[in-house]
Amino acid sequence: MDSAVSPGAIEQGVEKQALLAAIIDSSDDAIISKTLEGIITSWNQGAERIFGYKEAEVLGKHISLLIPKNRLSEEDMIISQIRSGQRIHHFQTLRVTKDGREVPISLTISPIKDNNGRVIGASKIARDITDQLQSQEALHNYAQRLELLLSVAKTISEKMDIQVILQKLTDITTKLTGAEYGAFFYNVTNSKGESYLLYTLSGAPREAFEKFGMPRNTAVFQKTFSGEGILRSDDITKDPRYGKNAPHQGMPKGHLPVVSYLAVPVISPSGVPVGGLFFGHSQPAMFKAEHEDLVASIASQTSIAIENAQLYEEIKTLNSRKDEFIGVAGHELRTPITTIKGYLQLIQGQIEDTLSKDFVDKALRQVSKLNGLIGDLLDVSKIQSGKLEYRMTSCRLLPLIRESTEMVRHIHTSHTIRMELPSEDIVITADGAKIEQVLINFLNNAVKYSPEADTIILTVQKENNRVVVSVRDFGIGIPKAHHEKVFQRYYRISHSKYVIGGLGMGLFIAKEIIERHKGAIWVESEEGKGSTFYFSLPLP
Repeated sequence: MDSAVSPGAIEQGVEKQALLAAIIDSSDDAIISKTLEGIITSWNQGAERIFGYKEAEVLGKHISLLIPKNRLSEEDMIISQIRSGQRIHHFQTLRVTKDGREVPISLTISPIKDNNGRVIGASKIARDITDQLQSQEALHNYAQRLELLLSVAKTISEKMDIQVILQKLTDITTKLTGAEYGAFFYNVTNSKGESYLLYTLSGAPREAFEKFGMPRNTAVFQKTFSGEGILRSDDITKDPRYGKNAPHQGMPKGHLPVVSYLAVPVISPSGVPVGGLFFGHSQPAMFKAEHEDLVASIASQTSIAIENAQLYEEIKTLNSRKDEFIGVAGHELRTPITTIKGYLQLIQGQIEDTLSKDFVDKALRQVSKLNGLIGDLLDVSKIQSGKLEYRMTSCRLLPLIRESTEMVRHIHTSHTIRMELPSEDIVITADGAKIEQVLINFLNNAVKYSPEADTIILTVQKENNRVVVSVRDFGIGIPKAHHEKVFQRYYRISHSKYVIGGLGMGLFIAKEIIERHKGAIWVESEEGKGSTFYFSLPLP
């Protein structure tokens, strides 16, 4: 019995082919078929929209019509894989439109086979990925800008060096705007009038600008330097104010080429123009409104940092002068104090009545206290200038501790100092006099801050590769919020019940000494329950 295809099956096949053709024709993607020799055999409306060619213009033509000359080798690779029956998935490349534009596309290419399974051609689906790539680029640019903005914020919040702040500001804003060159000019007024100093530069060597002298307050620059507002130009050479000033009448010979131009003033919080950010590009219309907004926002934040840095520099200068004064005054005061102490000691040896001796003893104690304060002031001055000298030698620690304790016991008879020392001596590498200074400070503080207690415990313990020394009192204690601050220079804790003298320098000096010995210093304390001060030193 002969087999035959029923009319219904034929009709169904025709409908299926028509549906498939309709889907192909209505697709937004380009759907193209070609022979293994690269000759185009079909072309849908999506291909017409993407590439601009009508079907009649491309049928029978070679597919290289759509391929950029520098990418023709891709076709050989594609045909090679198709001949072997392989499919190519989402191959991103560029193709050329009828009007010569290069379009980014994603290609999916499949082999076309005959009834015997032999590869006779290829079908390709080309998707225009312009929007996708633009979105990816926008996301990348956004992430990069966010990273740069965070970098600026970090710099201006952490740094107090104007040069560092302004260089970072110039570098990052130059990147954000896409400028070829960026510069920050700082306002300087001299005896001859107004001039402007090139402070930082990005994208070009400093020599490229310095040979042309300082920018002057010409009509083009004036708006920025006076703080009146932002100036953005697609072509500065066409600005009516450009080229009106002698001697250059425009850009000096040899100057970096600038066509696109953007200038943003930097204004202090008090409203005073600090300077200006200037950006240039050799191509026209490179700067947009978004660049204005970005730079203006950063400039606003940076102006605050600049003002803070200027105040910081002024404070550093005042501190330097203060420390210099303390050093000079301390040395000048020591001479008369030494003389006074000598006279008091002579008187002490010649008087016999108890009352007079008592007065002289009290006077000598006050002179010693004053001498100690002057010594602390001089030490602070030397620490600030980096001139505090250390004489490191091999020292036996326990004799240092006993001598320091005896000295404090002699001065403060009101308190008992109990020592808990190891049986064997401990050898350290240190400046013995400086370690004694720390011990005496700890013990004196323990006496001073325990007016209603009478016991102090000094403990020495070896812990692995270090020795730990502690001084414990049972006095007024220190609130936890002050534990770190007590080691700061001139820091003192006020107490409602007790008036305790001192300048707040002893623990600052002690911290400097211990840290210079590569040790550590800290306190454990609870208000009303006393304090324990510790320092540790490394063992050789």
